[in-house]
Amino acid sequence: MQAFSEVFPHLVTAADVPSLVKIDDVDFAGVDAVFCCLPHATTQKIIKALPEHLKIVDLSADFRLADVNTYAEWYGGEHAAPELQKEAVYGLTELYRDKIRPARLVANPGCYPTSVQLPLYPLLKSKLILSDDIIIDSKSGVSGAGRSAKEANLYVEIAEGINAYGVTKHRHMPEIEQGLSEAAGKPVTISFTPHLMPISRGMQSTMYVKLAEGASVDDLRAKLIESYANEPFVRVLDKGVVPHTRHVRGSNFCLMNVFPDRLSGRAIVIAVIDNLVKGASGQAMQNLNLVMGYPETTSLMQLAMFP
Repeated sequence: MQAFSEVFPHLVTAADVPSLVKIDDVDFAGVDAVFCCLPHATTQKIIKALPEHLKIVDLSADFRLADVNTYAEWYGGEHAAPELQKEAVYGLTELYRDKIRPARLVANPGCYPTSVQLPLYPLLKSKLILSDDIIIDSKSGVSGAGRSAKEANLYVEIAEGINAYGVTKHRHMPEIEQGLSEAAGKPVTISFTPHLMPISRGMQSTMYVKLAEGASVDDLRAKLIESYANEPFVRVLDKGVVPHTRHVRGSNFCLMNVFPDRLSGRAIVIAVIDNLVKGASGQAMQNLNLVMGYPETTSLMQLAMFP
């Protein structure tokens, strides 16, 4: 047994925080729901052994890909719980809310896929943009790599510079393509390059898309405004206003906007989230609220930290 504050010192002032214990020592009879925050390829075996009465939100990638063969290709090993994969519901809340509510197992989305699918899914589904030649340039804070001690994440390695990583092979690519293909009604292949930024948290995805014949940038903005008019955590900014990561820091919000490209027939879509909140734990809480029947915004309406 270990105090939570020994691992996360900022919780030393929090009241009624349970102690950390081994999974084998947990009495699940008194537990209603579980967040799984384990390394990829670990969660499948753990969840398979959990009691069936539990509601589960899994923050790993183990159940995000509907096709277990695609999972094996990108994650380097066979899926250990294919029968559970059939039951899992992909947890991008704004897009799959009705499927999430009755679910027992929710696969919480990745951070990059959240920032990309929220703006592009409705645009593809409404056929306002073409499904070919979608270019996505994404940037993330260092916290996206976790807390483990790695040379590449040391201050002197990160500070005063940026770098691309996972070029052509980042594991979020099939997850993004899965969602965009569903929206388009046909296979979609993207060009996606993530970059590591010398900031602790925050994520921006800049997406370059082709307009469908007869569609305009104003049409794209109007569709996004319509799609998210009643969503508590998604905001389409006023025309011409550029989203900033610092305006969502520490919050569960996603800010987005659409701009005309200098190249005729193209548009630029920009979305920002906090990779740790809407890109991870905040969206997990949003999903838990749904499956437990709580108001979806419970514990999530805090504004962004500023400055």
